Amino acid sequence: MTVVQVLGSLPTGRDVVRPDFDAISDALQQPYRHLVVAGSHRASFPDRHHAATICDLLLNQLFPGFFADRETLERSAKPNDVRGLHLALETQIRRALRYAARSAGTASDDIIVQATEHADASIAELPTIQELLAGDVEAAFSNDPSAIDREIIILSYPSIEALAIQRFAHRLYRRGVPLLPRMLTEVAHSRTGIDIHPGAVLGASFFIDHGTGVVIGETATIGDHCVLYQGVTLGAWNPTGRDEHGVLRRGAVNKRHPDLADHVTVYAGATILGGDTCIGHHSIIGGKVWLTESVIPYSVVMMDAPPLRIRSRRVASEST
Repeated sequence: MTVVQVLGSLPTGRDVVRPDFDAISDALQQPYRHLVVAGSHRASFPDRHHAATICDLLLNQLFPGFFADRETLERSAKPNDVRGLHLALETQIRRALRYAARSAGTASDDIIVQATEHADASIAELPTIQELLAGDVEAAFSNDPSAIDREIIILSYPSIEALAIQRFAHRLYRRGVPLLPRMLTEVAHSRTGIDIHPGAVLGASFFIDHGTGVVIGETATIGDHCVLYQGVTLGAWNPTGRDEHGVLRRGAVNKRHPDLADHVTVYAGATILGGDTCIGHHSIIGGKVWLTESVIPYSVVMMDAPPLRIRSRRVASEST
């Protein structure tokens, strides 16, 4: 059938039945009406847009001038910028606490005070976080021969943005702030391809090379001076993730993810699983390794080299 025939068979303006927009809107909202985020409470729910704004304000403070335009750079040393981050953070923490209170059916009288305390404590830790990030930049410079200077690492390496946001979100997570820490790290995940749960404990001088596809779970711990390459997973081992009734064990009280001691290097595509799995210090885990058991310090874990079959295409092409 030709395009003309198809178009000719379409109904004319009078024959078109318009959708019932009100009915469709009502049908789309119906499955969510029982949730806390619906109805009159949705304005108090933390939102993705402001989570991204917090990440931008945070990066501008931790790396003055590197994540901002010229106009912002000229104002970067002013304390109002820190106050702006505090205000945005306090507002979203307050919304997250109200969400949690409504979900639990508990009173929320002191939420404003709690939000201010959480925001104050998190802002006070910015200098410490900045010092840790300086160590992360040095680790990248020490391990990557393609880094011509430290500025290019801050400006272009995705791991720096992911680590900056996670190290800050981890402080919120550790203080018990609900929902928002995960939202912040998911902003970093969407931007960098690096997925680090805010509950993960990261040591000093941490370098993630390339980074795409790296996943670090909630209860993972990573020691000092560790290096991960792209596609590494520090994940949960399913057989230990459910109780005797097949129900998932949830939350950080259930140790599900592995531990890496100091000076561990994990190469591209390796998967290390399980809360009882510990990688001893100064160990090397090779690419594509699947590991669900602990290894002692100074171990080298490698896959056997697969057999290769190499043939010449020239012979095949000359015979045709």
